[in-house]
Amino acid sequence: MTPESTPDTPRAVDGQRSPSAVRTAEYPWIHADGRVTFAVSAPSARTVELKPPGQESGLAAGQVLPMIRGEDGTWTVTTPPVVPGFYYYWVVIDGVPTNDPNTETFFGCGAATSGLEVPDPGTDFHDLLDVPHGEVRTRWFHAATTGTWRRCLVYTPPGYDDDPGRRYPVLYLQHGAGEDERGWTTQGRANFILDNLIDRGEAEPMIVVMNNGYALEPGEVPATPPYTPEQNARLLDSFRDLLVRDVVPMVDAAYRTVPDRRSRALAGLSMGGRQALSVGLTNPDTFASVVAFSAAVFDPLDPETAFGGALADAEAFNARTRLLWLSAGTGEQRFDEALTSMESVLSKQGIRHQTYRSQGTAHEWQTWRRSLYNVAPLLFRD
Repeated sequence: MTPESTPDTPRAVDGQRSPSAVRTAEYPWIHADGRVTFAVSAPSARTVELKPPGQESGLAAGQVLPMIRGEDGTWTVTTPPVVPGFYYYWVVIDGVPTNDPNTETFFGCGAATSGLEVPDPGTDFHDLLDVPHGEVRTRWFHAATTGTWRRCLVYTPPGYDDDPGRRYPVLYLQHGAGEDERGWTTQGRANFILDNLIDRGEAEPMIVVMNNGYALEPGEVPATPPYTPEQNARLLDSFRDLLVRDVVPMVDAAYRTVPDRRSRALAGLSMGGRQALSVGLTNPDTFASVVAFSAAVFDPLDPETAFGGALADAEAFNARTRLLWLSAGTGEQRFDEALTSMESVLSKQGIRHQTYRSQGTAHEWQTWRRSLYNVAPLLFRD
């Protein structure tokens, strides 16, 4: 079945298939008005549904959509118009979540998960353009904190290998819950965002280090989500030790960094945003800049006790902090409300900070792509 014959969903004259579709697939099909048609062949199925990961998703407003069976056993559904960006989803066949065979999978939601890319014809800030490109390198290292071999991805900016005498500041950039160190380049296109900004002179050339945000001490058994407050605290402590004791020294030894606090920034999205605030603000001798996208911090902040009391003395905080930058999408209600709450506390306390809101986007990669694009020009510049 081709898009022209999809029941009740006529093909838009100037539509296109999703860039995340596999090479031989017609679907998912993106219509000119932003609607998206999905089609899956399942002749023996009794029910088939399209399922986004949750209410904070911008795909179908997070709602499960029933698919309609055609005479040839192909099930289809067309969503309402979708904001450009990247979305996880599953196809649920007879109650069993599966991946869509028509699209690429990405590590998200704790497993290889179907992904939908809806391009934005009005912007190219995260596209692969004809500019000099940096490299994304794989670095294996043995971490004393976990007692295991671990992998991080390291972006080196264009020209890194051409000038062996030049040193660079470092951005440590963390993924969200259920994702891993591949997320920021595979889903987030961080390398292309930085390539494009650096080419225009709008961001400092920098090294970017992307780590897996899950860390356990030797012999510790992984907990099953959802985590208790105590388990969350343990995960934060282990990640802090991994980053400060293992990763930063390893990166400073292996790459041409500027090895001082003012040339290090810690950033992250969602779970990684909470990690950035918790680890960055309590380790000012290591990080002078802290950046949180859609930070998973929902309890009201007490400036006297939050983040180890880092916010208690505004004058001291402002003197030692180069940048505190927070963001959220207007379509992710809980996280936008959390940002509003943090803004209020920080302003009342006299803490210098900056905020950004991605208009119309939910808890999804377009929010975080835009956030990185907007904060990168501010990093390592006074």
